[in-house]
Amino acid sequence: MKIFEVKERTVLLIEQLLAVWENSVRTTHLFLSENEISDIKKYVPQALKEAEHLVVAENGNGFPAAFMGVEGQRLEMLFLLPAERGKGLGKMLLQCGIEEYLGNKLAVNEQNPLAKSFYEHMGFQVYKRTELEEQGNPYPLL
Repeated sequence: MKIFEVKERTVLLIEQLLAVWENSVRTTHLFLSENEISDIKKYVPQALKEAEHLVVAENGNGFPAAFMGVEGQRLEMLFLLPAERGKGLGKMLLQCGIEEYLGNKLAVNEQNPLAKSFYEHMGFQVYKRTELEEQGNPYPLL
């Protein structure tokens, strides 16, 4: 795996990362309906373009297998292709976020127990709970 911060966010790269996002969400965000996934998907390209730091992990064929977005010291997004889960890639990206960008905060959907347990395993602790996520939808965040 090759992990690097992306400087040029091409249309092709955004499309590839959007595919990673969608595959990941369909596997891990089982609480979302098809309509909700479609609605959220509309905003993902802009979030990818605007992320202060966009870090990509490429597989051996040069295709994105995972990505992370960091704003200030906050991890805003971390998504992996389902086939890459459980191989240490999420841990490598998170450690990169902590070491390179001093990342020390993140939010995780309470209804995504695998992600919650991953972040807890990595040393993060819940310090606050919100009833609504950033767009005002009823998905509690930790």
